Amino acid sequence: MFKTRVTELLNIQYPIIQGGMMWISRAELTSAVSNAGGLGVMTALSFSDTKDLTAEIKKTRQMTKNTFGVNITLLPTFREINYDDYIDIIIGEGIKVVETAGNNPERVTGRLKAAGITVIHKCTTVRHARKAEELGCDIISIDGYECAGHPGEDDVGGLVLVPATVDAVNVPVIGSGGFCEARGFVAALALGAEGVNMGTRFMLTKEAPVHPNVKEWILKFTERDTLLLLRTFHNTVRVARTPNSEKVLEMERRGATIEEIRPLIAGTKGQSMLQHGNVDEGITSVGQCIGLMDSIPTVKEVIDKTIKDAEKIINDRLVKFTKN
Repeated sequence: MFKTRVTELLNIQYPIIQGGMMWISRAELTSAVSNAGGLGVMTALSFSDTKDLTAEIKKTRQMTKNTFGVNITLLPTFREINYDDYIDIIIGEGIKVVETAGNNPERVTGRLKAAGITVIHKCTTVRHARKAEELGCDIISIDGYECAGHPGEDDVGGLVLVPATVDAVNVPVIGSGGFCEARGFVAALALGAEGVNMGTRFMLTKEAPVHPNVKEWILKFTERDTLLLLRTFHNTVRVARTPNSEKVLEMERRGATIEEIRPLIAGTKGQSMLQHGNVDEGITSVGQCIGLMDSIPTVKEVIDKTIKDAEKIINDRLVKFTKN
């Protein structure tokens, strides 16, 4: 059950893709998702030295024999990035799936496609989905307003954005943003998607390399405990509500410049928080679906429960409605 074009293209058992999360999507989490039947995705830009990315890919290969992917995010950063160096590593290591995200992926798709790599492009609008298809991307991951990280600037939720994208492109579509369990999974399929992307749900698993203090702290959040930062700079990001993120939001409202805000949003601060557990210090992205979570299971438990409960929803609840 749940065999789609996404499972066929990616050579995976279930159409569940793990979101590429900075500092978090490393070998332990990536391999766990792939071993459980989904697609694990590590983040290339978590490694400022490409030698470290090579080592992490090799480590992941020792932990899973299944397909896994690498994420490359094309968004403004505080550090200069030579994307060709990362592409060299990805091609050289024989990676079969790459997820691009953010800005126009044209600068990297040519080399990736020439190397026979399946390309997923994550975007936040229908017009960008059409463009990605024109560039040869094999799968579109459409990110709704509910998502962690960068939801774009149009504020369109998945209930509208997913079917609108499905209608606009011919390649398979993955629903992203707000998906964390079986009800959302079934809803995404009903909307025309052929899989879902889960980030925040996998962040709160036993395998995720996140300090226990951070996991337990985020677990107490409701769907209202996120903030949108950097709106004034047209680079909106959804993050957890912390004293630090609230301070940044207030600074934005007062008209602070990006250079004034930069020390508070530096990636190294978020990395330190995730590693050392000081929840007051950094900034980390979580989606609104955090309000639906009440446990910290293993990755396998997440995927197995999602599939089992989805089958039950379809066979029991939805079939019952059609018979009345």
